[in-house]
Amino acid sequence: MKTIPFRYTLLVPLWGLVLGLGACDQGIQDIDKTEEFLELSVSSEAVALDADHLTADIVTFTWTEARSLEDDDYMVSYTTKLDVVGNNFGASTAIFNYEDEGIYQRSFTSEQLQNWANEKWSIPVNTPFTLEFRVIAQWEGGPAFEAPEVRTVKVDVEPVRTIVFDADTVFLSGTALGDTAPVEMSRTLENPNTFAYLLDLQGGTLQIPVAFEGETNYIAPADGDDTLHDGEAVDVKMRESPVSWKIDTPGEYRIVVDMQKAEVTIYSPEKALEPLSVDWTTDAGEAVTTTITDLWMHGAVNGWGTPIPCNVAVSLADPQVLVYTGGVTGKTKFIVYGGSDNNKNLAYAFSCPPKSETEGQEQSLIPDKAADLYGSASRGQRNSYYTIPSGTNMVVLDLRNKTIVAQKR
Repeated sequence: MKTIPFRYTLLVPLWGLVLGLGACDQGIQDIDKTEEFLELSVSSEAVALDADHLTADIVTFTWTEARSLEDDDYMVSYTTKLDVVGNNFGASTAIFNYEDEGIYQRSFTSEQLQNWANEKWSIPVNTPFTLEFRVIAQWEGGPAFEAPEVRTVKVDVEPVRTIVFDADTVFLSGTALGDTAPVEMSRTLENPNTFAYLLDLQGGTLQIPVAFEGETNYIAPADGDDTLHDGEAVDVKMRESPVSWKIDTPGEYRIVVDMQKAEVTIYSPEKALEPLSVDWTTDAGEAVTTTITDLWMHGAVNGWGTPIPCNVAVSLADPQVLVYTGGVTGKTKFIVYGGSDNNKNLAYAFSCPPKSETEGQEQSLIPDKAADLYGSASRGQRNSYYTIPSGTNMVVLDLRNKTIVAQKR
C-alpha cells in the first residue's frame, strides 16, 4: 500500500520532462523564408548634367518585378525615393513617387537634378554630389504578413557648371597694358561691389579676368560686341574663355566694373571724368573758382569756429564722389574752403535744399537712405544744414548725381 504514492510521485516529473521535450521540439521549427526577386539597376553610376539638353533624361533607374503574381493572392505596389547621400530620404528632401501598375523604371532630366540640387538640397554651386535612389516593393493581401523588399543604388553627379557673377579679385590684362599686365583693380570705398582703376593704356586689347572661389573667368560684353562704348555703361556677362575690348587711342583710361549691376564702363581720354569746379565770391568781393578735391565741415559740429577738414577719399570710379570717414556727427554743412576767416561763412556749401535763395532750412539724414544734396553759394544754401545721425562712420557725397548718404559699417 505504501508503494502507490511513491510511484505516483515518480511519474509526475517524468511527465513534465516529456512535455518539456515536446515544447523544445516545437520551438526549433523554421519558417520558410520568402525568396526575393527584386533587382534595381541604373543607366550609369556617374553622370554629368547636360546644359545643352536640360530637358532630356540624363539618368534612368530600372527594376524587376519583385514576384510573379500569377499563383498567389498578393498585390504589390512600388514606391521610389530620390535623395542626396546623407539626407537619409528625409521627408523634406526626398523626391517620392508612387509608381503606376506595370511601370518598372523612373527617369530624371538634367534640369530636374540641377534645380533640386540648388533649391531643395542646398548644394553649393558647382559642387559634385552623390544621389541615392531607392525602390520599395510593398505587399498587400495573402495569408500572412511579408516584409517589403527594398533596393538602393547610388549615382555620382557632376552639376551644370554655373559661372557666378561675383568676384574675390578683378584684374586688368591684355596687350594694351604692355609690360604692366596684369594689374589688380581696387574695390571702391563707397561700394564694395564696384571695382575701379585709373591707368595708362596703349593701343591693343583689354581683358578683365575675375577670380572667384579658386576659379578664373572673364568679363565679356553681353551682346558680344568688343567695340569700346566710350563712357557708357555696358551690360556684361561671365565667360570661361578670354574676351577682349579693342583699345585704339593711347592715354589714361578709367575702368569701372559694377558687379552688382553686371555693368562695365570704360572712359577714354576723350571722355575723362573731371572733379567738380564751383564759383563763389570771397569777403573781399574776389571771384574764386574752386576745384573740389576735399571738403570741410562747418556748423554746430565745430561751434561755427574753424572748419573741420574732411580729408575725403576721392572715388576711383568717379572724382566727383567723395567719401568722408572721420566719424564726426551732428549738424553741419560741407564747404569748399577751410580757413578760419570770414570766407568760411561765404564759401560754396553743400547741404539740404534751402527754402529759397535767402532762407535756409535744416534736415536730418536717415541712415543708409540717399538724400538730395544741394550746393551753391547763395545765402539760403549757406544757412542750410544736415544733421548726421549718431553712429555714422561713413558719409558718401555724390556731387555728380547730387546725393548724400550716411552709413554705419
